[in-house]
Amino acid sequence: MGRLAEKMKRDMELKNLSNRTIQTYLSCMKGFALHYGRSPEELGDKEIKEYLYFLLKEKNASHSKLNQIYSALKFFYQRTLNKDWDPLKLPRGKERKRLPVVLSVEEVQRIFTATKNLKHRTMFETIYSGGLRLGETLRLKVADIDSQRMMIRLQQCKGNKDRYTILGERTLKRLREYWSVYRPKEWLFPATGRDKPLTASTIQRVFKKSIADAGIRKQASVHTLRHSFATHLLEAGTDIYYIQHLLGHTTVKTTAIYLHISKRDLTRIKSPIDLIEENPSPVS
Repeated sequence: MGRLAEKMKRDMELKNLSNRTIQTYLSCMKGFALHYGRSPEELGDKEIKEYLYFLLKEKNASHSKLNQIYSALKFFYQRTLNKDWDPLKLPRGKERKRLPVVLSVEEVQRIFTATKNLKHRTMFETIYSGGLRLGETLRLKVADIDSQRMMIRLQQCKGNKDRYTILGERTLKRLREYWSVYRPKEWLFPATGRDKPLTASTIQRVFKKSIADAGIRKQASVHTLRHSFATHLLEAGTDIYYIQHLLGHTTVKTTAIYLHISKRDLTRIKSPIDLIEENPSPVS
């Protein structure tokens, strides 16, 4: 895209989008331009709609991926080219509402036990301890662990925001054990022999092995630890607004999904089948 890519990049920087979002949007626009072999400046509603349909039907793109590309296209045409964007002609795909997978406390412990590498286990315990996203964990620096206040400082999170979350006492002990062995300097979890953080793909692969070794058959990922953190807090009686703050959600509506998967109140409800007598009196 050349000139247009630079212009779009500048527009995104002026809007203060995160570096990750900027690179993602530029990549989406590059894919769009390569698909047609033409400048996006020459393309319009018809080509956009056909491209999105192609990704949906031919490439089996996920909703999150389609939504990402849709947002990139909308930003480019609205902000960079200053063109109208008609949501009636180009509607955003409706998201399928799916409840996240959640692990029990016992399953979380089994995963920790199954993870033999100290660095990897420390990462998983840190994620669960504070409800961190994987990307937030990878960007953690040694100075972000505040042992005096028992808090973890998270910088430039989703939405380009900073926030604090809680640090468990057990996690602090594990972090001190980890530090005494690895002695990280800047990044808390650096890659071996490099002054860079570990990659997400490496950690996802390790987590997948830990799940298998722990004998857990749920379709879980590293992000499942974050879902489990929120659900377990809710079941323990923590107010949902505190959980919203710890997770970094903009609105409580996003956090409310955990109300649907928490068993805190459901356990008080008696199934009607348990109201039926096991051996009813015979009909006379």
